[in-house]
Amino acid sequence: MYYVYILICADGTYYTGYTTDLVRRLQKHNLGQGSKYTRSRLPVELVYYEVLPDKSSSLQREMAIKKLSRREKIMLAARMPN
Repeated sequence: MYYVYILICADGTYYTGYTTDLVRRLQKHNLGQGSKYTRSRLPVELVYYEVLPDKSSSLQREMAIKKLSRREKIMLAARMPN
């Protein structure tokens, strides 16, 4: 199982990624070990995720989300139940 996720960073920017272990990946991000982008924008908060069946579809979905505008990402995150 793969996850595509969106984080909101402390500076208000959005970060999109994929993983097989969402909890572990979020912990890594908040420890400054997740990605270069989030390392200087801590803390980060999970605002959206999707479950996908395989790596290929998760990478395709990640790229599609990265192409969305900021407004579209906000709208996507708003659909996520708390």
